[in-house]
Amino acid sequence: MESYTAKDIEILEGLSAIRKNPGMYIGSTDSAGLHKMVFEVVDNSLDEALAGYCNNIKVIIRKDNDLEIVEVDDNGRGIPVDIHPEKNKSALEIIMTTLHAGGKFSNKNYAISGGLHGVGVSVVNALSAYCEVYSYRNGNVYYQKYIKGEPVEEVKIIGKENRKGTRVIFAPDKEIFKVNINFDLLSGRLRELAFLNKNVTISIKDERDHKKIKEKTFKFDSLAAFIDELNHGKKTFPKKPIYISSKEPKIEMELVIQYTDDNREIFFAYANNIRNDEGGVHVSGFRWGLTRAINEILKSYNKSNKKIEAFTGDDVREGLTGVLSLRVVNPQFKNQTKDKLTGSEEEDINIEQFVRQSTYDELLKYLERNPDDAKQIIERCILAYKSREAADRARQNVRKKAELAINYGMPEKLADASEKDPAKKELFIVEGDSAGGSAKQGRNREIQAVLPIRGKVSNVEKLFTTKGKEFVENKILESETIMPLLQAIGTNIGKDFNIEKLRYHKIIIMADADIDGSHIISLLLTLFYRYMPELIKKGHLYIAMPPLYKIQWNKKVYYVYSDEEKDKILDQIGRDKKVDVQRYKGLGEMNPEELWETTMNPETRKIVRVNLDDVVSAEEMVQLLMGHDSKERKKFIEENAENIDLEALTL
Repeated sequence: MESYTAKDIEILEGLSAIRKNPGMYIGSTDSAGLHKMVFEVVDNSLDEALAGYCNNIKVIIRKDNDLEIVEVDDNGRGIPVDIHPEKNKSALEIIMTTLHAGGKFSNKNYAISGGLHGVGVSVVNALSAYCEVYSYRNGNVYYQKYIKGEPVEEVKIIGKENRKGTRVIFAPDKEIFKVNINFDLLSGRLRELAFLNKNVTISIKDERDHKKIKEKTFKFDSLAAFIDELNHGKKTFPKKPIYISSKEPKIEMELVIQYTDDNREIFFAYANNIRNDEGGVHVSGFRWGLTRAINEILKSYNKSNKKIEAFTGDDVREGLTGVLSLRVVNPQFKNQTKDKLTGSEEEDINIEQFVRQSTYDELLKYLERNPDDAKQIIERCILAYKSREAADRARQNVRKKAELAINYGMPEKLADASEKDPAKKELFIVEGDSAGGSAKQGRNREIQAVLPIRGKVSNVEKLFTTKGKEFVENKILESETIMPLLQAIGTNIGKDFNIEKLRYHKIIIMADADIDGSHIISLLLTLFYRYMPELIKKGHLYIAMPPLYKIQWNKKVYYVYSDEEKDKILDQIGRDKKVDVQRYKGLGEMNPEELWETTMNPETRKIVRVNLDDVVSAEEMVQLLMGHDSKERKKFIEENAENIDLEALTL
């Protein structure tokens, strides 16, 4: 019998538990987790801004040998440094090294904040190879350094400086995070935060490549600037976005909305600067208030026009772009990722009722005072109503056939895997029969399935903006090119989407490494993003990275994925040597063995997971790549097809 006694019980002291299981505290150790490290520190600076003490935040990325260094500097009050009465340590050290330690549990110092659990900066410290903190207070510069979360010295004064603020410098531990920091992802999120915090200057500078220093600065004077950005290039009405604000002692909201000639709804909701991608009580309140206010105006419109009894929520939100920013004391979220707002810990705060009534009252006032704008909005909603009615009439037969095909049929060209467990299976989506044939021959038949697709994949984004969601869903389900893909995946789309029916937990798009391949990837990504976004959010969608070159020398073979890597290998071999360099023009040029070794073998391949870390940038990218401006799209693809950073790809 095995012994199991007290000596077998392991006690993890200090921050060691975080290093033991980082995903529990930071969400993951991939790109999302790495960038969350940065935002945890930035959020502390923004909480100072929310409290009215900070209006300047700087983020700098540097490189020190193999380590990437992040610096976040603000002009807030600075972290307190005096001795804590119970712990007999500097408050700075306690905040940096102790979970659930901070000044945000009561409403004394931070009436409204995003950091609620006291775990953010201490987790960043624990997961960093090293971390340095400077606190500027009382004319002094206080400093402490940590190695993997442990202080290497006491908090000390290292100089005098007539400023206030906090400066945190940390190097994410390469033993934990194997990916690199993405400047575009960070700058996109920082721009979003600048929209939400008017007149706060947020800058980011990337100094990792001294030949190509990148720098951006963001500052906006109102939330309406956010809408202007989202609706850039579209026909909008009212011409100026509708701005609504409402405030009570423990809760306040800002709401900006505007309609466009686009048929989609783009709506972002935030609570204390935290984006709530799954919505919550504030979104429910907004939708109720919006629908009721517009239906109230519809009553007057019906006096002189053909009557529509009432609009649905879908009718009034089609073509709507909106941003709702809520600031509330002690918000409650669904989970640690804070994707969904569920309420407030304060018993006297009813968030849904507050947003509902504020939206209804203020929007109704606006529409009554601006009858021309009200008429435009009503007529926009009538178009949506009629489009929905027509789509609903056509929907039944299309959906019934599609459901039977997806649930009980499999595509003819699918070479399925023998494994029955979806968690162990992979589906390769390959363009063309030639590459598909090589992939079918080269694959691991037990776990890998291959589906060649032929014919033009519809640009669902362009259809979406002109015909509406329901119309496009019907067209997708009738498409001879897309339907086999839906049959293989098994989840269906749109309202009928069911993640439980997913047949493969890895869906891998495999296309040529050229402009045509980039276009196919763009079309498929848009389809997934618009109609099966959960596959991206749950981490099931990937892009394969086939090599650009095959280099042979002295019986050695190198598969190379970039021109830079090719030059390095040729320099290592020696430019005077006789080297065979083959440039792959497409997947179809590879024989099954080459395709397996370079692109399909889990032990040697390169694949990247598609992320949705920055939804705002995702919307802009989809509109750029797949919208109506063909000149801008062509220019972007030509300039970026071979330079796109797939290793840090986000939609």
